[in-house]
Amino acid sequence: MEGNILKMKTELKDVVQYHLPIGDELIHMNPLIGKKLTMSFDGKINCIHTGESIKKSFGQGYSFKSFRSLAQCDMCLVRPETCHYADGTCREPEWGVKHCMIPHYIYLSVASGLKVGITRETNLPFRWMDQGATSALPILKVKDRLTSGLIEVELSKSYADKTNWRKMLKGDVEAVDLEEVREEIYETFGNIIDDYEAEDLEEEILEINYPIESVPEKITSLSFDKKPLIEGVLTGIKGQYLILDTGVLNIRKHNGYSIKLDY
Repeated sequence: MEGNILKMKTELKDVVQYHLPIGDELIHMNPLIGKKLTMSFDGKINCIHTGESIKKSFGQGYSFKSFRSLAQCDMCLVRPETCHYADGTCREPEWGVKHCMIPHYIYLSVASGLKVGITRETNLPFRWMDQGATSALPILKVKDRLTSGLIEVELSKSYADKTNWRKMLKGDVEAVDLEEVREEIYETFGNIIDDYEAEDLEEEILEINYPIESVPEKITSLSFDKKPLIEGVLTGIKGQYLILDTGVLNIRKHNGYSIKLDY
């Protein structure tokens, strides 16, 4: 199979099912665990928005022009508390209405440890699978992205809002009682929750299992930019990482890269 790749599509089952878009094909990756993969990068990269040929990818798959002009590449997507839609300066107001001015969730998850995060209503549970979370619990619902970002800023003063990808892949994480943390947040941040008119949620914890046979003792990051030919036995998949016996490859980082896959 060959062509441009995009981040893997996920399906929530007893074990997460992964499908890799490559060219016009969609490859089911779970059955390939235990097999040797050979992935060769031909040097071609195409912007995932315009399709144009580019020499370097920005923001995980975009041309520099797209990266500077698209709302989905703006800084407020990384720091939602800086949303400037109300100021009339959104790069793409229609996109903002569709993706940001809709209900968002504040959630707790465990990937490399306890983490607080946000995502739009339409992105669950995919956000958690992309993150490599083994358990997750939505705790608050708000009217838009800006509000979720403002609450996350307050919660992040007491709880981590980042994931350590190496620890996530290792899976060596202490157990966390997410329901207990939820109640702790309701009690400690009640005034803030009320001020932002957030809706308390009584959801159940979602447990997520990944197709992993083994993880290398020493995790080495692989990149087509440094090594155009990557080979190894696929021993697992978690988040957006292919886990090989030779290292790990972040597929999302290589959005738009043209590769040939043999197995």
